[in-house]
Amino acid sequence: MSEDSNILQEPESRAVSINEDVEDEGNREIFLSVFVQQGQIGLSYYDSHDYSLHFMPDTMDNSDLHLLDRVIQELSPNVIITSAKQEHSLTQFIEKLGKHFSLEVSKQRLLSAHLPSLPPTITESEKIPYLSSCIPLDSVLMMRSIGGLLKCVERRSVGLDLEDSSTGVPILQKDVVYIDRDTYSALQIFKSELHPSVFKLHSGEKEGLSLYGVLNRCRSKFGSLLLRQWFHRPTRDLNILKRRQEVIRFFTAPRNFADLNTLQSCLRNIKNISTLLHKMSSSNPKVAIWQGLYKTVYSALCIRDTVRSMPQCIHLFSEISQNFTDDLFYIATYISKVVDFEGSIAENRFTVRPNVDPVIDEKKRKMMGLPDFLTDVARAELENLDPRFSTCSIIYIPLIGFLLSVPRLPNMLDKQSFEIEGLDFIFLSKDQLHYRSTRTKELDSMLGDLHCDTIDLEMAVMRKLQASVLQRSDCLYKVMSLCAELDCLIALAQASLDHGYCCPTLTPNHRLALIESRHPLLELCTPVFVSNTYISSETEGKVKVITGPNSSGKSIYLKQVGLIVFMALIGSDVPAKEAEIGLVDGIFSRMHSRESVSVGLSTFMIDVNQMTHSLNHSTGDSLVLVDEFGKGTNTVDGLSLLTACLNHWLRRGPQCPHLLMSTCFHSLIQLGLLSDSPLLALLTLETAIEGEELVFLYQVKNGICQSSCAANIATLAGIPDDLVKRGVEVLYSHFLYSSQMWDIPCYLLVEKFFSMDLDDPELDLDTYLKDEVLPTLEEVL
Repeated sequence: MSEDSNILQEPESRAVSINEDVEDEGNREIFLSVFVQQGQIGLSYYDSHDYSLHFMPDTMDNSDLHLLDRVIQELSPNVIITSAKQEHSLTQFIEKLGKHFSLEVSKQRLLSAHLPSLPPTITESEKIPYLSSCIPLDSVLMMRSIGGLLKCVERRSVGLDLEDSSTGVPILQKDVVYIDRDTYSALQIFKSELHPSVFKLHSGEKEGLSLYGVLNRCRSKFGSLLLRQWFHRPTRDLNILKRRQEVIRFFTAPRNFADLNTLQSCLRNIKNISTLLHKMSSSNPKVAIWQGLYKTVYSALCIRDTVRSMPQCIHLFSEISQNFTDDLFYIATYISKVVDFEGSIAENRFTVRPNVDPVIDEKKRKMMGLPDFLTDVARAELENLDPRFSTCSIIYIPLIGFLLSVPRLPNMLDKQSFEIEGLDFIFLSKDQLHYRSTRTKELDSMLGDLHCDTIDLEMAVMRKLQASVLQRSDCLYKVMSLCAELDCLIALAQASLDHGYCCPTLTPNHRLALIESRHPLLELCTPVFVSNTYISSETEGKVKVITGPNSSGKSIYLKQVGLIVFMALIGSDVPAKEAEIGLVDGIFSRMHSRESVSVGLSTFMIDVNQMTHSLNHSTGDSLVLVDEFGKGTNTVDGLSLLTACLNHWLRRGPQCPHLLMSTCFHSLIQLGLLSDSPLLALLTLETAIEGEELVFLYQVKNGICQSSCAANIATLAGIPDDLVKRGVEVLYSHFLYSSQMWDIPCYLLVEKFFSMDLDDPELDLDTYLKDEVLPTLEEVL
């Protein structure tokens, strides 16, 4: 993708290139394939100009698909493809490609593509490792979108070849920071757990101990959803981050605690306005909908009045003051004057307050006076009845009208015996005979069906109220958007107050400085947490290699740095005494081996893929976290790969990312395998020996570690002392033998190899291998 493109390059892929049927610039076409499911979007597109296939891993999007709109605006695709089995937001697109979006079919279609960079005899299983280093095969929606896209390109008779290329992949929004799924998992930004309640197991999962769980203090559900979206889309846009920071700084000031509590109480009553208005548009919304809407609008007015007393120089406060218009007051006043909530709850239907409609009031007055009036009518009817009846009553039944009710006599056994002169028999119910008399007919004609007439009139009032509310729905949608943002920022401010965070200084430079920083999750689980400082810049060491004993805190330190940088990129305060964050464009990691049988890759292959991803796509503004790379294979092979990766980054100079790497390969430093560079800094974690016990101090300092203290760790873990002692004896005897027989010749051989200029055309490696390497190996082995 060209550098002047409006769409940033996603650090993720290789391109899929088309070599046949070359088209000229005038016939350029872009095919965009989209798949949306449960708030996430995966997409890919083919550009006929440079004959390449681009993809974007699964990403969070909102219900309005704003990110998809942004992509369409930037790409201007000629064809948009989606599945017929899509959610409502995409049902207007193509409906004949549903079968082409199957995950398995998509994988098979991708594996069947011609790969000219690979041997023609390569098997399908051998292709998987190569493709997994180019494309995240575990991004289900993205894979399904690629399957549909390839089918569409195939239908248009376009030849498809995968070629090794550096063409990038677009990020949906210009300043979104790239973080892959493995990094989210390794840093424990999200963590789902099954709900502990037996009664809620079927309803899904709950958030476990995670950064999202710690920071999510939102009072509304849509606020929590927006905060999750921020977590999925960290940004390096300074304007957005400063907009969030100024609100958090305001609410963390002690003098504003009362306003914070007031707004939190109001936000608790803000309901999902989109859902309310959708149900409001139905023919007969329930009473709960009217109650929810009234509470929402009333609470929004309280928020507006509270915010208007705050500094209007803060952008969010200014927008709330301007967008929470008098339409809200009109809606709240109209609802409160019209809807009788107590009567509605009692009758389980919409009822109108008095003095709204005089006709309704008159009919309700008549309904209230009916019992006394009907008693008088019943006395008059009893005088004209058969003397056998000692009692009677006049009742009113909606939709049927007024009826005369008398008790059933013992001799009334069948329908013929029910007949009474001057009365029309209607029905029998519980030994009560119901008739229509001349007087009840007069009542029907005089009073009519009071109950149904009242309901009809109240429904007419309700429809008028509905129309008025829906007509002003634009201001309600703005209320939801701004309240969600306010809820998120108050939640972040509350977390900052509770945990003692500081506001980071965000700059566009290439420096990261975290003074006395803490791990935001671990500090909640331990009574005492040792803070550490991390400073990374071109003059203070961008590449930091940490050595130390096992369990000394190396991994925690790496995750601590990654989490603090991430928190700054969503606008949050951070757990440190001071922090300066130079905005990074991506956070890459090689920390956790997230295995999956569906991908078909070994643990070491997954580790290598993660490292490959970091090597190929990190820039001078990226943060790379590497924890114990190379431990999943032979020690020599792992050390060799680690050394090569580190030297590669050191040779990049100013384009070297902020690299924080932990390793137990102490020979990496002891043998001098790393290039001399001002970018390199060596760190270790302090420990102390008290008697025979190893004590961890968890304090980072400059220097290197001479021993992994594995025997001490084994003893702490409970391995029997005799086994630990025997292990030390074996290690010591092996070390003496290897130092005498192997170290010196092998060391000299390696030193000579490193001193060679591999770019020298006169260098004869075959002679070196034959005359020096092979004889040395024969001598050693």
